[in-house]
Amino acid sequence: MSPSAVTTISQFLEPLALDNHVALKLSREFYTNFKYLSAESLDQFLPTPISMSILRPMGRQSTGRGGSNLRVGFVELLPDGQDRRLNRLLEQSWPILDNLKNENSERLFGWVGEHIAHVVREGCETWGLSAEEELPMGVTFSFPMKQTSLSEATLMAMGKGFAITSDLDLGGHLLKGYEQHRTTDLPPIKITAITNDAVATLVSFVYQYPAAPNQKAAMGLIVGTGCNATIPLKLSSLHQNKFPDLISVQQDQDLLNVGIAVNTEWSINGSAEPLRMLGLISRWDEELDKAGEAPGFQPLEYMTAGRYLGELARLIFVDFLTTIHGVSPDDLPQRLHQRFGLSTTFLSHFYPNSHKGDILEQLQKEFDLTADTTFTWISDHADALYQIAKAIQTRAAGIVAAATIGLLRCADEIPKSPETVEGDTIGRGSVDELVVGYTGGCIQHFQDYLKDTQAFLDFITQEEFAAGGKQIRVTLEPCHDGGITGAGILVPAALASTQA
Repeated sequence: MSPSAVTTISQFLEPLALDNHVALKLSREFYTNFKYLSAESLDQFLPTPISMSILRPMGRQSTGRGGSNLRVGFVELLPDGQDRRLNRLLEQSWPILDNLKNENSERLFGWVGEHIAHVVREGCETWGLSAEEELPMGVTFSFPMKQTSLSEATLMAMGKGFAITSDLDLGGHLLKGYEQHRTTDLPPIKITAITNDAVATLVSFVYQYPAAPNQKAAMGLIVGTGCNATIPLKLSSLHQNKFPDLISVQQDQDLLNVGIAVNTEWSINGSAEPLRMLGLISRWDEELDKAGEAPGFQPLEYMTAGRYLGELARLIFVDFLTTIHGVSPDDLPQRLHQRFGLSTTFLSHFYPNSHKGDILEQLQKEFDLTADTTFTWISDHADALYQIAKAIQTRAAGIVAAATIGLLRCADEIPKSPETVEGDTIGRGSVDELVVGYTGGCIQHFQDYLKDTQAFLDFITQEEFAAGGKQIRVTLEPCHDGGITGAGILVPAALASTQA
């Protein structure tokens, strides 16, 4: 790319700029915002009936499901002292296609029930499970929900392309779907635990992560199709109208001070104010938002999650080509004018020296031109698209890192300021590293998302606390397949706990 073109694309992408110091400011604004949302919002910071004290269960088998794919399998929890803490058995996965997302709840959950019955049948044939004894099932569902107890959940607005509206009894619909396909040789199921996928990731991480004495498994993070986080918060920090009716705890615990797993739903619009305050919402973000299924619903998700980053890049790329390079819209491939015509998956490995090949060749192959056009793809176009993808990814990493620090502060896991290091949780004892369990294809594969998120976290903690003489680190560690393992872990944990 010529020097003048580099300057042009750099200037063009200035609305996406987010550097270390902006990320630091954003983390402080997110802390204030999250404290408010936990105490006041009824749509975000949704408590589950799960206290973090119950996550040392012993058990055998349970089924679990969750995610935008349907995954069903058995989870076997192993005794302490072994190299691994659980096995996943007979697990199968099916994509939830768009035609199913557009169906009514009866059709969708009937399809889910059919596949649960298929895996249960395999379990019966493998282990000789009795058809007379109820099979406990844990459920993970990657959408906002309100829970009065661990075994009951009412879905809120789903998003992600699903047509189902809110106020749906999740457990009842799953049981009905299963019963439609259960034959007399299959056992009935009992839904013992229901949770959100972000909560399940935290549950799985806390249970499995081999923390050293100076470490604490503190938080679960999902950056895949969507973006969400879960963290334990004191019940007393939440709005009373959000209190679950029943909470699974150990005996003799102070209920208001026990750590409850909270599904933040941090991508919903209540979290937008810090982004607006720092001028981080660009005209392209607003264009993407207005074209969505629910404008204004999830602004943070539009800026950070895999479902939307490719579409954001498409809007910017078309704008750049037509306004800066003077390309006629009619000369561009039709797919570049279609919503979601440029995928996040394609952009994930779209960078110089990629194993996918030369970026110009990738662009030419992905967006083939018609024979009657005089327009041709050139290196400047490919380099511009790479710069767009990298700018989007860098901003997303900064936002996720800032939100992570803000959330850990909200949970009193790290100090509010350098001056209060000695009075906060991490300032006492030997814990100086908080570990965040992450999952999701977007943070793993999109450009340098994971590496840059960790770099932003390192800068913020260094800048905030190094001057006070306290070394504090927030580290990202993988926690893949937390949806299904978290559901399995919760079943024996719930059965062994008391309810307050």
